[in-house]
Amino acid sequence: MKKFFLLLFSLYLLADEIYILPYETKPALNTLLKSIDLSKNQIDLAIYSFTNHKIAKHLKNAAKRGVKIRIIFDRESNLYNKRSQLRYLAKYKNIKTYVVLGKPFKKKDSYGKMHMKLMIIDNKRVILGSANYSYSAFGKNYEILYIKDDYKIAKKCEKYFERIISKAQEY
Repeated sequence: MKKFFLLLFSLYLLADEIYILPYETKPALNTLLKSIDLSKNQIDLAIYSFTNHKIAKHLKNAAKRGVKIRIIFDRESNLYNKRSQLRYLAKYKNIKTYVVLGKPFKKKDSYGKMHMKLMIIDNKRVILGSANYSYSAFGKNYEILYIKDDYKIAKKCEKYFERIISKAQEY
């Protein structure tokens, strides 16, 4: 019975929210981490810059619990960045990592960016905004983080996630 009330209370705390950073950094990060911790089946993440090791550790722990995780990294922002969590996360079972370039420009060898900041959890929770998963985004920058529980929006985001992953290379 105690576990049931704890679960209900956790769901109440994770209601649809919008956070303005850096003013609400701590509750934003806590809600993001709690969302990862409460995931049951699947997390899909498309992220431009990912250098925050604390977020990476929570994803690793979710994978160890059996959650299937797919992460699309922007190739240029992460492949040669020593602080990127790409290599750290790529080594764990249940985590598949991908790199992708944005759409090509007319000029040869010139590409756009995969600039999304999107997480889809268990086909129902969507976390998006301007914030990369970096220490600067969760402490110094003016950013926004929006969290919404909505199956219809999650399915639409998942559709575009699949389109992007079809163009990505597994790391």
